[in-house]
Amino acid sequence: MITLSHMTDLTDPTASPAPAPADRPVYVIGGGPGGLAAAHALRAQGVRAVVLEKSDKVGASWRGHYDRLHLHTTRRLSALPGLPMPRRFGRWVSRDNVVRYLEKYAEHHELEIVTGVEVSRVERAEDGNSWLLHATGGRELAAGAVVVATGYNHTPHLPEWPGRDSYSGELVHASAYRNPEPYTGRDVLVVGVGNTGAEIAVDLVEGGAGSVRLSVRTAPHIVRRSTAGWAAQYTGVLVRRLPVALVDRLAKPMAKLSVPDLSAHGLPRPATGLYSRVKEGAVPVQDVGLIDAVKKGRVEIVGAVEGFEDGKVALADGGRVEVDAVIAATGYRRALEGLVGHLDVLDGRGKPVVHGPRSPKNAPGLYFTGFTNPISGMFRELALDAEKIAKAVARAGGVATRDAVTVEGRTAR
Repeated sequence: MITLSHMTDLTDPTASPAPAPADRPVYVIGGGPGGLAAAHALRAQGVRAVVLEKSDKVGASWRGHYDRLHLHTTRRLSALPGLPMPRRFGRWVSRDNVVRYLEKYAEHHELEIVTGVEVSRVERAEDGNSWLLHATGGRELAAGAVVVATGYNHTPHLPEWPGRDSYSGELVHASAYRNPEPYTGRDVLVVGVGNTGAEIAVDLVEGGAGSVRLSVRTAPHIVRRSTAGWAAQYTGVLVRRLPVALVDRLAKPMAKLSVPDLSAHGLPRPATGLYSRVKEGAVPVQDVGLIDAVKKGRVEIVGAVEGFEDGKVALADGGRVEVDAVIAATGYRRALEGLVGHLDVLDGRGKPVVHGPRSPKNAPGLYFTGFTNPISGMFRELALDAEKIAKAVARAGGVATRDAVTVEGRTAR
């Protein structure tokens, strides 16, 4: 249980006059790792931060991931500010232990968290110095600053393939996949060879699926998660500030030494450099069994999906495959357009134009965290961003201190 002494009154937006600018808290939208880290960092700077989480518990997205998922980053480099991850979690922390850690993190730091509240729109307040949040139930919340931490993987994206709506076979997004049990003995096509698609394909093979095909549009860079004890993340941390072209050149010989050529199996080495692909938003696939599964023919690589015809899946190479189930590991959308799209703070792909401690020039006091996919590890960068954002907010001023207001609200449990 999280016991809190100060909670925002979100039950009746007209219950009291709007607070003065210096009495307005910082609202953090999203109770995942990025939001929790930002809230703690703000408290450490003496700033009052209130986390708004639309679900009934913190770490909602992590609770919904597939069963076998583990962090691809090390336990030591995945801790959020102010609380190490327990050694008993092992080097590669499981999904369930990530959830336990997030729950403990909120409790340990006594964070102000309000659950069951979804923010639909963020606007500039009339005074021009603060923000107005429109939330569930017609609530309007005044904020001195806002941190948007709704997550990189927010809304599942399922392509509008021709014939999709009339396809009679089983078609699900990877967000609905939990374990291989429902697919025992069945022929399955996994679409997408990011980390999620690669790991689900391996999970299906190990779980007894009849056959597993993996649809690939663009061959990915594949790296070993760890080589002789050296985690791939360590290399990512070391090179993240180096010129892109230099990292691309260094990565080529390392890939040839550590990863076999899978061209004969349908996975040629990418023509584009590794770090160039990262900058485009595609992180390398960390191997958790895919290489061996492909080499042994247990995962068959097929072409990109073009659509569905007569109960079959049409591929880009003109082929057709008939399967019992299609699992689309086709990514997520940030889905920020409704929340902040009207503020001109998103680029053409729907991503914030700035992140971390920088606010958009036309929206001072608005911060974003967790909307990049860094080579050095998401949790690590969330932790770094949280402390930078907190310092930027404290320097800017105009927000409530931790003990500024005592009101009632709903706690997270």
